[in-house]
Amino acid sequence: MELPCWCLLLLSCLQSLSAHNDFFTSIGQMTDLLYTEKDLVTSLKDYIRAEENKLERVKRWADKLDLLTATATQDPEGFLGHPVNAFKLMKRLNTEWGDLESLVLSDTTDGFISNLTIQRQYFPTDEDQTGAAKALLRLQDTYRLDANTISTGDLPGVKHKSPMTVEDCYELGKIAYSDVDYYHTELWMAQALRQLDQGEESTLDKVTVLDYLSYAIYQQGEIERALEYTKRLLELDPEHQRAKGNLKYFEFQLEKQKKAAEDDAEKQKERGKRETTEKKKPKKKVSNHLIPERKKYEMLCRGEGIRMTPRRQSRLFCRYYDNNHNPKYVLSPVKQQDEWDRPYIVRYLDIISDKEIEKVKQLAKPRLRRATISNPVTGVLETAPYRISKSAWLTGYEDPMIDKINQRIEDLTGLEMETAEELQVANYGVGGQYEPHFDFGRKDEPDAFKELGTGNRIATWLFYMSDVSAGGATVFPDVGAAVWPQKGSAVFWYNLFASGEGDYSTRHAACPVLVGNKWVSNKWIHERGQEWRRPCGLNETE
Repeated sequence: MELPCWCLLLLSCLQSLSAHNDFFTSIGQMTDLLYTEKDLVTSLKDYIRAEENKLERVKRWADKLDLLTATATQDPEGFLGHPVNAFKLMKRLNTEWGDLESLVLSDTTDGFISNLTIQRQYFPTDEDQTGAAKALLRLQDTYRLDANTISTGDLPGVKHKSPMTVEDCYELGKIAYSDVDYYHTELWMAQALRQLDQGEESTLDKVTVLDYLSYAIYQQGEIERALEYTKRLLELDPEHQRAKGNLKYFEFQLEKQKKAAEDDAEKQKERGKRETTEKKKPKKKVSNHLIPERKKYEMLCRGEGIRMTPRRQSRLFCRYYDNNHNPKYVLSPVKQQDEWDRPYIVRYLDIISDKEIEKVKQLAKPRLRRATISNPVTGVLETAPYRISKSAWLTGYEDPMIDKINQRIEDLTGLEMETAEELQVANYGVGGQYEPHFDFGRKDEPDAFKELGTGNRIATWLFYMSDVSAGGATVFPDVGAAVWPQKGSAVFWYNLFASGEGDYSTRHAACPVLVGNKWVSNKWIHERGQEWRRPCGLNETE
């Protein structure tokens, strides 16, 4: 049996999907799902056409018999007096109505249902849906977006605006609720209610939304507001048992709070007679080093935070660079610019071509797997919620272009690549990020790279292989540096001082991708082989 074209396309897509899971952790692999869904729609349309064709045949039969019986019943005996009419009546009732019955009972869903069944085993899972939902909540917090901005699709740099339905908002609220995250439950149930109040049609009713909303608000200690929403719920459904019970409970709690407040006021009044009032001390300005790392990280992701002083900024330059007259770059030096002074971070512009980028992505995409972290206690590689991406490793002997890229890094850094790790390619998922971390092994991790036998990670080279419409910066929270993705460029920094001690100011993070698709590749360069290329310094922090 010959398979239709759309079925062949479907099977090819499924083959590429079969080896993957955790779709939400890689936008690059999620694109395959769009083609899979497109093929599924083609299959669905084929089913619709088959159903329409069947109904059209039944309709033609009904119209023909309607006209025939209308004429025949006006003079039944005269009509059947014609022997041909009598024969055709026998034939219709004995044979043709049976054929019509078979036609009506024929199942045209087989092709569509079988394709859907085959495909469903490669669909995203509940984990993917939950992961994508939590990514939206993470983006909302990091970039300080209100629920309405996200729901209307008004995000910076968007090309394909996509508004959310009441059901979408409700689903986000429910996922937050199942995580006992009542803050986000309130935000998204309130957004769902707002859209219902604005007249949006939905299969959801306000009672269901109000039930979640009032409880989420109560759990955050705002009993008075919870009571207001409970009363509104009971106006819509006076017999709602849980709401009736909540109403009595909230009123009791409010009365209790009111009485406690009155007692406290009386005690304060008595105390005031005996004590002199103290002047309020002015609030001290919180110095930057006391700001929690998480807050600094999010501020930098938004383009806020520490600003380099004009004096320090004046010492940053851009230049044509040939790495001490390297023969490959004497006649065509590369463009290099300083991004930060301490730690020293440089960016190389136009250092990888579009052709090379596409080749690297082509090689990496089939191998992308959920990125892992090394457990600091056990040393075991494991996935983590703070690293949302997929990665693949490419070796120099697999393709001459990878070898050429590795050589370019060696020529520009002057560091030995034989002991470096393979080129790691990463593609970030929905709200993809990698929270603050060190690339090098700390003193409390003496066995971090023991298996490699090449010492600690002395330096990091990071290629940006795509532009990102919004978000996705590489930030260094301890010093306030933020480096933004620029396709075709690469940044480089040393993780260790020349003495071999770790530079703790290189602690960095990949900000969540708000809009766009972020592809990067990096090279972790190790200590062994650098003894003569970067001699050891005499000062610990040199």
